Amino acid sequence: MTSTVELPLWLFIVILLFAAITAASHLLFPSVRWFFRRRMERVVTRVNKRLARPIQPFKLLRRQDMIQRLVYDPEVTKAIVVYAEANGVREDVAFEQAKRYAREIVPSFSATAYFGFAIRAARWLSNALYRVRLSHDDEAAIRRIDPEATIVFVMNHRSNMDYVLVTYLAARKSALSYAVGEWARLWPLSALVRGMGAYFIRRNSRNALYRKVLAQYVRKATDGGVAQAIFPEGGLSLNGAVQTPKMGLLSYLVEGYRSGGRNVVFVPVALNYDRVLEDRVLLGAGKAGARRFQGGVRTAFAFVAERLWLWVSRRYRRFGYAAVHFGLPLSLAEAVAQEEEPTEALATALMARIARDVPVLPVPLVAQVLARGGDWARGDLDAETAALKARLADVPGHFPSEDTAEIVEFALRLLKERKLVVEGGGTITVPEEHRPTIEFYARSIAQHLESPAPDKQTSLTAGEVQTERGTPESAKT
Repeated sequence: MTSTVELPLWLFIVILLFAAITAASHLLFPSVRWFFRRRMERVVTRVNKRLARPIQPFKLLRRQDMIQRLVYDPEVTKAIVVYAEANGVREDVAFEQAKRYAREIVPSFSATAYFGFAIRAARWLSNALYRVRLSHDDEAAIRRIDPEATIVFVMNHRSNMDYVLVTYLAARKSALSYAVGEWARLWPLSALVRGMGAYFIRRNSRNALYRKVLAQYVRKATDGGVAQAIFPEGGLSLNGAVQTPKMGLLSYLVEGYRSGGRNVVFVPVALNYDRVLEDRVLLGAGKAGARRFQGGVRTAFAFVAERLWLWVSRRYRRFGYAAVHFGLPLSLAEAVAQEEEPTEALATALMARIARDVPVLPVPLVAQVLARGGDWARGDLDAETAALKARLADVPGHFPSEDTAEIVEFALRLLKERKLVVEGGGTITVPEEHRPTIEFYARSIAQHLESPAPDKQTSLTAGEVQTERGTPESAKT
């Protein structure tokens, strides 16, 4: 028992390594997990005191526990059996496939990451890039929503800045859970996105098992009262106009609703920008006819470097306005009670409200006039813009001044910085190669126009959604 045993050095190191891992897994890791769990609980308790809607326990479940709940859900189990039969594989193989889907979808929310980093970063970035404006149709109506109901913010999708902007503006209401596409699955962005409570989706997947796992996660989160934010258009608008809604996530919410259960209240959110950061990328994808966006890390670094240089040289200016308008809430319980086909009716009603509330900003307003074509004398441009602004008086609007000449000057400065318009010889002209970009911004408010403008050429109109609008009770902040 006391004799000496000789071992090669490499084998001794391997034994020590395994011993260290075993000791850590049994002694250290549980203590570390307990420490961080207790710290998170204290953070959540402190944050819930200032939130209008406290973070629900479902959102705080351990990720592994949520994955287990999901794969053993009766509906998912049935889908696993069907998948195994349809694909000629064993049920345990199909089960592992469902588990992989669950790991891919389920987030790992961190209150510290969300409220300690994400909110601050979102606030700083939003205000560094834009003049941020917020308005409501009726803020009191949002406050009167049943505290037990699940809130779902339904938004048009103009830019990837939408996530940042709404996260910042909804910070005092609740912690939002987003459905994000494949673009956010790159490391290390994926870890940050998961920590903020977002869940990944494959937007074009037709796999029945995957869709069932996703549907059950969305329903469990909704039943758990998790505040969510979704984009019914299913992707960024490639032409600037409000798009036709897709039924995917909305259908999961409607089909998962049970009479007498937790109600779901949808809040339409309309966004608009004086400059969409990805406008040329989106136009390029639209021209190509495929959602394959050109650009990547190199483009992002070049953009950041340019902004930093402008800031250092004291020539930095923000990209105009970014505006968010919260519309009147819509109850799922009422929609289900009134409609035989509630999903389609709900999607149509929500997108109509969003289209009706898209804010009018200086660049879209002036772009709507410039899109008619031709050369414009400054006086004529001011007069046409004033007439258009008067027609849109009932639509939420945000401007640097009520004076039309100042609005036009503000918009032209932003457009001339990007060389989208040329001013010379007393006239303002849109170069032919930049006409699609001007039309892109014009389409964002085209649905507000019910008839073509009488002068120049026909005003650019979207045609997707035309709605009647009453005068809103708007509160700007």
